[in-house]
Amino acid sequence: MTFKYSVTLPISGGNKLSRFKDWAERHVPAVRYSLPPQTPIKTETMTIRLASLEERQHLLQAFALFSQM
Repeated sequence: MTFKYSVTLPISGGNKLSRFKDWAERHVPAVRYSLPPQTPIKTETMTIRLASLEERQHLLQAFALFSQM
């Protein structure tokens, strides 16, 4: 599967990957995404790769409504 689109979201602290996965399961379960293998604790953002432009838009809308990660 090719993930042509990306979005960079603000997320700080530890366990970014697991927190994003939990959030995505609850709020956007149909969105297909790819995460980086790891993220440094000091970073304040994370880039998520997405399969389609529609899924990118859906993720951004959900993030605007439910942005507690």
